[in-house]
Amino acid sequence: MTIPLIALLMDAAIGWPDRWFRRIGHPVTWIGALIALLDRRWNAGKARFLKGAAASIAMIAAAALPAALLQDWLGPVASGLLAWPLVAARSLDEHLRAVARPLAAGDLRRARQATAMIVGRDVTRADEAALARASIESLAENASDGVIAPLFWAAVAGLPGIAAYKAINTLDSMIGHRTPRHRQFGCFAARLDDLANWLPARITAIVIALASGRARLAWTVAGRDARRHRSPNAGWPEAAMAGALGIRLSGPRVYADRVADEPWLNGQAPDPVAKDLRRAMTIYRRAILLAGVALLAVSPFA
Repeated sequence: MTIPLIALLMDAAIGWPDRWFRRIGHPVTWIGALIALLDRRWNAGKARFLKGAAASIAMIAAAALPAALLQDWLGPVASGLLAWPLVAARSLDEHLRAVARPLAAGDLRRARQATAMIVGRDVTRADEAALARASIESLAENASDGVIAPLFWAAVAGLPGIAAYKAINTLDSMIGHRTPRHRQFGCFAARLDDLANWLPARITAIVIALASGRARLAWTVAGRDARRHRSPNAGWPEAAMAGALGIRLSGPRVYADRVADEPWLNGQAPDPVAKDLRRAMTIYRRAILLAGVALLAVSPFA
């Protein structure tokens, strides 16, 4: 048994129970609380880039160093249990099922509510195609950020690897924005997240392609269109999923303060519908299984 294998199996079996979350929170919320504290205290005055870089390094060290000590002390089995809440395969599946059920039933009001829980765009007036598109994009991107990348870093560097990755990813989600407050302070965190996700995003595209049964087409679309995406990484799993399903993704979307005119991925294909979200979830489940086996096979902690 390996650290990522135990983490993946525990997550697949029970996830992170709601009663535990209500009682003690979750490791990512603990990381987020420390990031918020650093943001409040250090994100002011001059040299904000350097302060942000120092905050990011301090946060990563606060996550990785105790994890390294615990791994040496506890061994791989207990370390796998500690890594378990840092894999989000089950949670992602549950969030997407919450969208898929009302969308398939034609209940757009409930589908919009569920979609708003997983995307940042405004979906208050979204139709079936827009809801399906937003949900499939979120599924593909988070398959990388929430599952494949944590497993990858656990395979490469054990418990400290997955802990450091979750710190980096949470830093990016909280301060890695191009807003006046975080443009300088969060720049280091955003670039570090791009680097940490570079290879896992491309691995995710590969396993999506393989899991789809249309590997050549999915990979062709990924190779052609991924670079059109605003993110250097998210475009790879999203474009692979678009090719696998024979639909188009990305494109224009509405946020609270603006309309983002994003380019299409697989733009010659039709818009997705409710059944395509179900198909995407099937591909996702197969992809996670394939990726888990592949990444665990190269783990130095086997």
